[in-house]
Amino acid sequence: MSPRTIAAIATPPGKGGVGIVRLSGPLSRDIALALSGRRHLAPRYCHFVTFRDRHSQPLDRGLVIYFPGPHSFTGEDMAELHGHGGPAVLAGLLAAAREAGAEDANPGEFTERAFLHDRLDLSQAEAVASLIEADHDSAARAALRSLDGEMGRLVNELDEALTELRVFVEGALDFPDEDVDLLGEGQILERIDDLLGRLDRLRERAAGGVRLGRGYRVVLTGRPNAGKSSLLNALAGREAAIVTERGGTTRDVLRESVAIAGTPVELTDTAGLCEAEDRIEQEGVRRARETFYSADLVVFLVDAAVGWNEEDFAQWQRLPVDRRHWLWSKVDQAPKGVDGGGVSTVREGGLEPLTELLRTRLLDAEPQDALGARERHLEVLERARGHLETGRQAFAGYGSGDLVAQDLRWAQEALGEITGRLHSDDLLGRVFATFCIGK
Repeated sequence: MSPRTIAAIATPPGKGGVGIVRLSGPLSRDIALALSGRRHLAPRYCHFVTFRDRHSQPLDRGLVIYFPGPHSFTGEDMAELHGHGGPAVLAGLLAAAREAGAEDANPGEFTERAFLHDRLDLSQAEAVASLIEADHDSAARAALRSLDGEMGRLVNELDEALTELRVFVEGALDFPDEDVDLLGEGQILERIDDLLGRLDRLRERAAGGVRLGRGYRVVLTGRPNAGKSSLLNALAGREAAIVTERGGTTRDVLRESVAIAGTPVELTDTAGLCEAEDRIEQEGVRRARETFYSADLVVFLVDAAVGWNEEDFAQWQRLPVDRRHWLWSKVDQAPKGVDGGGVSTVREGGLEPLTELLRTRLLDAEPQDALGARERHLEVLERARGHLETGRQAFAGYGSGDLVAQDLRWAQEALGEITGRLHSDDLLGRVFATFCIGK
């Protein structure tokens, strides 16, 4: 059965100077010829034409380009119709393509076909979506590294090292009566440790790419009435949170997307930390604590006009050590000797200490070679690491070559999910469902 020819508008919705309808599949050339009125299309050449429907009614004037497979993005015959970027024009071109035999593309189907025809591995295919979604240059550069094949290359190197180690281990198991005890030479633990180190470095680079792609999660916390909601409103540029002089106004988790230092940040305002007696306030404090462990940074605000107290110290000790940082708030109301390194929502430049904190603790701390990645990549890398660690413990504790061989195989299978070397239809469905139509 011949694969269907798909069509979709490849440019964003709305009005623009140029809009593109993309085709892929065996009928792409014939449909492009029919709509352009030409008898021949030179490969990869822009032809200026008048597009017409099946009744020869003009639709638009523009360019048609034909890309013969396998040397195209999808690996199939492709064509692009470049017209004016009005919604009516593009809808007309897409309808004419349907009448000529094309079918509507599914989300991400063009990129999925590129993967299935070995034009991209799965990590590169997902990097296409990351590059489209990138809203600042650091995220775009990270996505481009993966699109250029950097993540796939590193995963393939790990896969090759795992293969070599599996051959070594399984070869020793197949010849247990040999005089040389291969499994007792200490090489197994050394090689697993090397793999763990390389895997950790890859995960660090991938995690940096995930953070750059989704933006940072920053939680504001502190005692009731410490100025958290006022700070959120000042950064958001609107009254997103209710602010009163009475403590405990915020009872739930409130999230607001803002841009700080040119980077998207999901800022979370939480209920004030205290030993609450009110059941609703207790629930607010519980939800606040839940946000700490998914945050990239927890900013603990201390009212500069009041200073630290015993409860502040107790609450501070309960924050995740690796992501906590404290700042004075309301420094415009502070006594002399406290005004420094804090924030103010009323003083000019009063938000700069927080901006600088985010820059130094988050942006500057990112790996400079971060890779465009998705949350699923981190989960797969963590699973592969877990298998390696389990195998290491089994071998170090019991000298079990059988167990380590099994864990090495499971680790290798997990890594195969990143590049798509091992995949299921369900995995591909979940990956490409997140893409836009036309890509």
